Amino acid sequence: MPKASVTRHIARDKQTLIDFVLDIEKYPEFIPFCIDSKVYETNDEGNVKKIIADLTIGKRPFIDTYKSDVRYDKKNDTIHVTNIDGPLKHLENNWKFIEKDNLTEVQFDVDFEIKNKFLNLIMEKSFQFGLNKIADAFQKRAENL
Repeated sequence: MPKASVTRHIARDKQTLIDFVLDIEKYPEFIPFCIDSKVYETNDEGNVKKIIADLTIGKRPFIDTYKSDVRYDKKNDTIHVTNIDGPLKHLENNWKFIEKDNLTEVQFDVDFEIKNKFLNLIMEKSFQFGLNKIADAFQKRAENL
């Protein structure tokens, strides 16, 4: 299974960055290979905000949509994402936001497995590169908020 982590320091306050990450419907505007997104459900339950959303990702001829369960833990400033349906056999990613001085440290880790073994092998070889491109896109957009 491809696994990777990235940490970035962004000159924005923590809550602005959390809200930015939770604004899933805007992902196609700036994330490489993200073609479409759709939020189906949002529930604010005290200390946890739950979102069910689809992301359509890929590059022709490999385009797929996967459904995710996104949970924002307000007390711990974390976002935890798992897959519900789609081409992924397993998906788990975590965001952690730590405010330090005039910066927010954003830690992101992802662990996933694609059902298609061939595509999974390809992803293992290039995943860290792809994750860095996505992190760069998030950081650039966040700095321009």
